[in-house]
Amino acid sequence: MKSIPQFIGIAVSLLAACSALAEDAYSESELQSKQEFADSELASVAEPYVGIRSSAGVRSDLFTMQHTGVPTTVARQAAELFLGLLSPLEQIRVHYSIGAPEWRKWLNVDNAIYVRDGLSLAEMTDTQREAAFGLMSASLSHRGLELALSIMKTDRTLAEINPDQIGFDEDLYFFTVMGEPSDEKPWGWQVDGHHLIINYFAMGNQVVMTPLFLGAEPVVTMSGEYAGNVILQDEQNGGLAFLQSLDEQQCAAAVIAAEKVGNNMIAGAGKDNLVLNPAGVPGAWLDEQQRAALLELIGLYVGVMDEGHAAVRMAEVEEHLDETYFAWIGDTGDQAVFYYRIHSPVILIEFDHQRPVGMSRLLKSNEPTRQHIHTVVRTPNGNDYGKDLLRQHLEAHPH
Repeated sequence: MKSIPQFIGIAVSLLAACSALAEDAYSESELQSKQEFADSELASVAEPYVGIRSSAGVRSDLFTMQHTGVPTTVARQAAELFLGLLSPLEQIRVHYSIGAPEWRKWLNVDNAIYVRDGLSLAEMTDTQREAAFGLMSASLSHRGLELALSIMKTDRTLAEINPDQIGFDEDLYFFTVMGEPSDEKPWGWQVDGHHLIINYFAMGNQVVMTPLFLGAEPVVTMSGEYAGNVILQDEQNGGLAFLQSLDEQQCAAAVIAAEKVGNNMIAGAGKDNLVLNPAGVPGAWLDEQQRAALLELIGLYVGVMDEGHAAVRMAEVEEHLDETYFAWIGDTGDQAVFYYRIHSPVILIEFDHQRPVGMSRLLKSNEPTRQHIHTVVRTPNGNDYGKDLLRQHLEAHPH
């Protein structure tokens, strides 16, 4: 039997080894970033939710409880299957109430500098992973699912490019479920990870799938396991084509800044209560062909959700097309690096070419690049996370 001094010696050696590993894993600046993101999130979630709105305030006449005729039964069944495969300890990490603040805890940065709720794909058994992907498949369109999986692949590419850094990998995407899955009562789910955040709220046969964050770096993968993986090109090229279709007067209104010098996204994580006035060219100024093109561009983002609920959402968007504004920052040439925003009373979309982060050692530049894209979709006027529908439900059915 070892003596106490021997145990102490072993303990000291282990502590020294752990300390060395910790130093290898985290730099002081990374730990500081981790704290800053945590502090920022705490401050953001502490603010009572109001929703993104203009300086005139929240419009209260936009969202109503209704029967869409598009069932959510398959998604509900997929959620029940996923939850049923979790251990009690995993349930604690994954399952929250419908009104939980965990809805608002998401961030698109990598896992080294942000600690996420839920259970990651990396921690799941094969059966649990299959069920998690089944939940995504039941809730998203085929194109939306393929896009989500392709985004996950880009994180594997970043791990290959940065083998000395923790926090990148295609399995580091975390799942949570809110409320009890039901065909009548409100419930939802979230996946949160680097460059991919999906918030899916269902009540009866209504669905709200915002905030939705879709991004990638690299956008075009040139090497490694997933060489040839290419994403978000339709969103990029469609936005540029729409801008180039505008006449001189329309373009002058749309371009709110001719030079893009950094990152321009403003409605990302922590911005649930952003005050933002519409800017750019209004839909009322567009001809029929341009209006159709704008709807097609919006449809690329809305179409990430299943086809039936996407059609319901697009009808809502089209109803407010005259009040929909398109704004642009950057050059307008064929190889331009740019930002655009689509803003209406019922939808807010941002597309942004960002500065390099995971590819900085390869690109050796701090200028915005087509190889790093961030997009976000929001429901202004209080209905991100289905909050306005949930409010109406609770008023009608006090718990």
